[in-house]
Amino acid sequence: MRFHRIWALFLRHIYLYPRSFSRLMELFYWPFLDLVVWGFISLYLNQFGRDLPNFVAFLLGALILWDILFRSQQGISVSFLEDIWARNLLNLFVSPLKPGEYILALMLFSCAKIIMAGTIMALMAWLLYSFNFFLLGLSLVGFILGLVMMGWSIGLLTLSLILRFGQQAEILAWGLAFLFQPVSAVFYPLSVLPGWMQKIAYFVPSSYVFEGMRQVVLNGQVSWRNLASCFILDGLYLGFSFLLYYQIFKVVRRKGLLAKIGE
Repeated sequence: MRFHRIWALFLRHIYLYPRSFSRLMELFYWPFLDLVVWGFISLYLNQFGRDLPNFVAFLLGALILWDILFRSQQGISVSFLEDIWARNLLNLFVSPLKPGEYILALMLFSCAKIIMAGTIMALMAWLLYSFNFFLLGLSLVGFILGLVMMGWSIGLLTLSLILRFGQQAEILAWGLAFLFQPVSAVFYPLSVLPGWMQKIAYFVPSSYVFEGMRQVVLNGQVSWRNLASCFILDGLYLGFSFLLYYQIFKVVRRKGLLAKIGE
């Protein structure tokens, strides 16, 4: 056994980190997000733990709704990556297929994933924990639509960044949505966040959904005004994401870079 060989392999792995965005995310991004989210959950339980008769409903409802947002985002970004990995992207776009048609197909596929995954999660929540997800009533339609629109915006943004920066940006297909989790107040109310984070949350559509879900579980009331704010923000972000996608796609196609994506 020779130490210099062990040291050489150690240095090899160390030198890979500064040049790899995905490795840097693994080292810093995920631990940071875990600390932030679980830290705020701990603050929430510490402050309101004795006054949370519906905490299980809060948590299960939040988990199902968050999965809807995540699936809608992955239905676009990960499906796009699968076309890259299969070396099928160039074949698709030398056909008469238009960029808008491609995105609409991915959106339709994401809806199918949401229906399948959401049905399974709602059924298991009812069987295992006696939590009826559909007791959220008519507001559930608005909550789901608001989260799906936000997920599509994140998915389109991720897709655009992968088109622009290539393989280095692929990790965003799994990581970008979680960047919004702390300020979405998924598992705790906005009041737990510091003031500056609350101000950011006002511009995050999902924060209105999760606050609304807790309000419905707690007293059966829906703030339609907050839900309207969610849809306004979703419309703005989705429109921006579409424009960004079209602009980057035109540049990539004009420069003949479609065949090089993922290499």
